[in-house]
Amino acid sequence: MPGSWTLGIVKPDAVAGRKMGAILARIEERGFRLAAGRMVRLGVPEARAFYAVHRERPFFDELVEFMTSGPCFPVALEREDAVAAFRAVIGATNPADAAEGTIRRDFAESMGRNAVHGSDSDENALREIGFFFTEADLARLAG
Repeated sequence: MPGSWTLGIVKPDAVAGRKMGAILARIEERGFRLAAGRMVRLGVPEARAFYAVHRERPFFDELVEFMTSGPCFPVALEREDAVAAFRAVIGATNPADAAEGTIRRDFAESMGRNAVHGSDSDENALREIGFFFTEADLARLAG
């Protein structure tokens, strides 16, 4: 069903800081079903491809360097109105601007090391989920 899927990524800073379990628990507590997840270490080509939408922005190279600095944990999440709901759970990109109780407010180190990624639209959610997971990965876990 459109609008029921989003991608989240527990970023390298949160994985290295041993915050992944608490972040995933928070996501589940907020009503999301973790439909698929896996630990990955992105190479430079993969990180550049995943974040290609930002390639013209001044922070692109820094983002690629950060996302390739250690393992991360992408998750396909399911819930009604998943994209908007997940963005509310993770909070503003800058943790200083994030609302109390959001993941970024509670777990992020800085704007650049902000613990989690979340899809910004239904269209991007489907593209991003497809970057990390096959239809078979999701079908095996459905139900």
